[in-house]
Amino acid sequence: MTAVETTTSPAAGRSPVKGWLAVLAVTLGIFSLMTSELLPVGLLTPIGHALDVSEGTAGLMVTVPGLVAAVSAPLVTVATGRIDRRIVLVVLIGLMGAANLASAFATGFTVVLVARFLIGVSVGGFWSIAGGIALRLVPARHVARATAVIFGGVETASVLGVPTGTFIGDLSGWRTAFAVVGVLGLVSLTCTLFLMPKVPAGQSITFSALPKVFRGNAGVRAGIALTFLVITGHFLAYTFVRPILQGDGVDDGSISVLLLTFGVAGVCGNFIAGALVAKRLRTCVTGISAVLTVAMAVLALADTDALSAGAVLVLWGLGYGAVPVTFQTWILDAAPDATEAATSLYVSAFNLSIALGALLGGFAVNGIGATSVLWTGAALTALALVVVGGARRSGPQAGCAS
Repeated sequence: MTAVETTTSPAAGRSPVKGWLAVLAVTLGIFSLMTSELLPVGLLTPIGHALDVSEGTAGLMVTVPGLVAAVSAPLVTVATGRIDRRIVLVVLIGLMGAANLASAFATGFTVVLVARFLIGVSVGGFWSIAGGIALRLVPARHVARATAVIFGGVETASVLGVPTGTFIGDLSGWRTAFAVVGVLGLVSLTCTLFLMPKVPAGQSITFSALPKVFRGNAGVRAGIALTFLVITGHFLAYTFVRPILQGDGVDDGSISVLLLTFGVAGVCGNFIAGALVAKRLRTCVTGISAVLTVAMAVLALADTDALSAGAVLVLWGLGYGAVPVTFQTWILDAAPDATEAATSLYVSAFNLSIALGALLGGFAVNGIGATSVLWTGAALTALALVVVGGARRSGPQAGCAS
């Protein structure tokens, strides 16, 4: 068993139905936040034209919240350490909704960037608290599955949220897309407020607890290293998958379908991992690292057409889709008595790795060529296999149950 399983759940004795309704409310919050964070990806050109900025400058709408989320994850966790977690989540999701509505009515790019900054605060803070909250909502035997459902919101945002937002933007304008996501945030706020029970803050967290849990816990250190290698490697390559596929002669219409296929596979990977991580955590992490390495290497080596590229992206999507729930479970398993502190470090590392992967990938594409990001990404995910192999199970803080 993992340490998560052996820890008595604070949700013991609570109605399972009410617990799962609360889990669904958190899932809607994660879905809303991730849709909000990624929404500008499909709307950069019309936003740039409307606010008179270049597409490169408009890209800051994606970069800013990612970097801010990396910083806000530990800051929000510490600053709200004594406050009911339901209230914190409600405030953060409300902040996201208000920021998107402000973007919808913005007359200048500066206002939009300020709103994107606030969204970054919401994403980092919400995720760092929600990542381990399943322990507080459902019985211990359901924690792994509930965590998978919560992180299913991340994958579903990529598959449904962002494409739908882009479609609304194309149909009615980018301001309408931001307004719709803002309203969705307010709906999520309402669901969280009425469906989630009070979740009193656990042990008060201080800034000193963050380096302490990192230095004193080998499992957490291994989890952060794995997050850095796998997430940086993935985004280093995946950020530029469109030009890579175009270079292989795949037409734009097929690429859109292939990216949707990747997202659907990601949702499947998330729930497959959710069914396995409780008893096969180390195996899941090893499998993720191996699958991502193979997928990127094959795409780099093979002269793909739409069909073969689709097969590779299904494999890649299955692997990456399993990452959030698997790595979050690793962190929970490694630090069952310091879940929020450890999760805040994980969320920070995750978001920094997204930004770093995209940045390094851009340098590689410009300086070497598009295929180089696949080889570099594969090298990083292969190194994760070394980290998994070196992680030794030495009690509940090993974070590497079989």
